[in-house]
Amino acid sequence: MSRIFLLSPAHCGGERARLVFNDAARFELALRLREPDGAPLGDVFSFLSGLYFRGKLAYARAFARPPEGVPGVLVITANDGLRAPEHAVDLKTLRRYARGSIDEGNAGYRRPLLRDARLVEAAAGPGCEAVLLGSVASDKYVDVLLAVFGPRLLFPATFVGRGDMSRGGLMLRCVEAGRELDYVPVAGAVRHGPRPPRLLPRRWTRGR
Repeated sequence: MSRIFLLSPAHCGGERARLVFNDAARFELALRLREPDGAPLGDVFSFLSGLYFRGKLAYARAFARPPEGVPGVLVITANDGLRAPEHAVDLKTLRRYARGSIDEGNAGYRRPLLRDARLVEAAAGPGCEAVLLGSVASDKYVDVLLAVFGPRLLFPATFVGRGDMSRGGLMLRCVEAGRELDYVPVAGAVRHGPRPPRLLPRRWTRGR
């Protein structure tokens, strides 16, 4: 079975976003966003979200098995539908994302996402699963994606009850260990639950 990953977006209105939007910012990513070629969406969202998005992106890249001609990793955006993590964005685009409302009732978010999800589903075919790496506790991603992928929309069962940082740390550990998580269909799944035990601290070994 082929498998692609759909990643929830980073928050574009937080403290790290304010650093990027600051006209006085001189760090590398901020400068790249001000250039015509921009910066890769995956790099930008990894900066904005930190551990959580970085974990999602590393995990998806490690375990994606897409059909030929279909991207293995796609990122949900506030008003541009699905974009590859390599897709270049500039400061103007990022400001537009920050103004967008990620809500299933917002047509400016829902319609592009539905459009792109249908294109991906048609290209991938019935033998491909789509794994959502993002919150399933609300309907903001689930409703639109379920309408397209149906029972082939999956998510990691261990995400239920975990916070963002715990999910990010878990996925990075999986990448290091080469261990893929177990997935369950979103349709009919228990999407709310108690918080699982905290991850054990990572053990670092001193290099020789």
